[in-house]
Amino acid sequence: MGWLTKEVERAPCTVEVSHCFESLHAHVRFNNGATVYPGDEVRVHGPEIMAPYGEVISEDREATIVRASSLERLWTRLTGDFEVMELCEFSFSEEVTL
Repeated sequence: MGWLTKEVERAPCTVEVSHCFESLHAHVRFNNGATVYPGDEVRVHGPEIMAPYGEVISEDREATIVRASSLERLWTRLTGDFEVMELCEFSFSEEVTL
């Protein structure tokens, strides 16, 4: 893989959407064993999956994986820690705001 070139890969996948009290999530599992690395982009094809409350829906789909170039992968690894820290900028207080 070159420093600036990207590869595109198609992979069969299973999408699981849960809308339960115990768990609210959406997961994608690649059925061919594909792995996503830092900087890669994934697009799952097909209509939106809406799970009614209390249900878990699982559907087989196809996904397109756009692999990051070597330069993008390096940049993602170098800057990823800073982006995670932005997500951690929160605080808790006992004050009630109106």
